[in-house]
Amino acid sequence: MTTTTAAAPAEVVRVRVPERSVRSELRAIWIVWKRELIRFRADRMRMITSLVQPLLFLFVLGAGLDQLSSASTHGIDLKTFIYPGVLCIAVMFTAMFSAASIVWDREFGFLREMLVAPVRRSSIVIGKVLGGATVASFQGVILIVLAGAVDVPYDPALILGIFALQLLLAFSITAFGVMVAARIKQMQSFMGLMQLVVMPMFFISGALFPVTNLPGWLAVLTRLDPLTYAVDPMRRLVFSHLDGVSAAARETLAPGVTWWGWHVPALLEVAMVFLLGMALLGIAIWEFSTSE
Repeated sequence: MTTTTAAAPAEVVRVRVPERSVRSELRAIWIVWKRELIRFRADRMRMITSLVQPLLFLFVLGAGLDQLSSASTHGIDLKTFIYPGVLCIAVMFTAMFSAASIVWDREFGFLREMLVAPVRRSSIVIGKVLGGATVASFQGVILIVLAGAVDVPYDPALILGIFALQLLLAFSITAFGVMVAARIKQMQSFMGLMQLVVMPMFFISGALFPVTNLPGWLAVLTRLDPLTYAVDPMRRLVFSHLDGVSAAARETLAPGVTWWGWHVPALLEVAMVFLLGMALLGIAIWEFSTSE
C-alpha cells in the first residue's frame, strides 16, 4: 500500500511597489545626481583629458598669437581676451561627456533598469542633467583658479559671476547632450555627433575673436549660435573687472552682441541660455517618457 504526501503549498512572496510621491521623486533625482559625481570622481583620467584642449587654447594658442595681435588688442593680452571662451569650452566638453554616459548605460543594460524603477522618468532625466551640470561646473573651477595666470583678478563678485554663468551653460549643454543621447544607441555615433556640433559652436561663438566687423555670413552664424550668448556676458563680466582698460579696447574686444544695431543686454543673453536649457530639458524628458 502506498501513501501519497500532499505537496506543501508554495510560499507566495509579495512585492510591494511604493507609491509615487514628491519625496520618492526627489530621492530619485538625488541618487542619479550623486551617481554622476561618484563616476566623475572615480575617473581621474577624464578629469585630466578634458582639461588638455582648453589649456592648449588658453596658453599655447593665446601665447602664440599674442605677438601678432598686440596692436589690434590695444595692449590687452590675447590670453585674457580668450579666457571667457576657454571657460565655456571646458564646461561644454565635460557636460557632453556626462551626457554620453547615457549611451554607455544603454549598451550595458543599466539604463533599462533605471527606466523600470518605480519613479517618473522625468526624475531620472532631471537628476542626470543636474549631475552633469554639477560635474562640468566643478571642472570649470579649475580654470577659474588659473585666472591670475592670464591677468584676470580674483575679485569675489567676478568669480561668483563666472561660476554662475558656467553652471547655467553646463545645465543647458548637458540637457542638449541628454536629449541627443536619448535617441543614439552607439557611443561612436554620439562622439561623432559631438565633434560635429560642439566644435563648430565653439569656433562660431566669438570665443576666439570679437563679434564686430565680421563678414556678413559669419555675423549671421555668430548670432544664431546659442553659445554666443554664454560667451558674450562672461566676456563683458571679465572686462568690467579689468583695470586700466581703455574705452577703445572695450569697444573693440567686448562690444556685446547686436541685433540690427541694437545692443542685446547681458541679462537677456543669460535668460536666453536658461530658457534654451529648460526647453532642451523638456524635450529630453518627453523623449525618455515615450521611449521603450
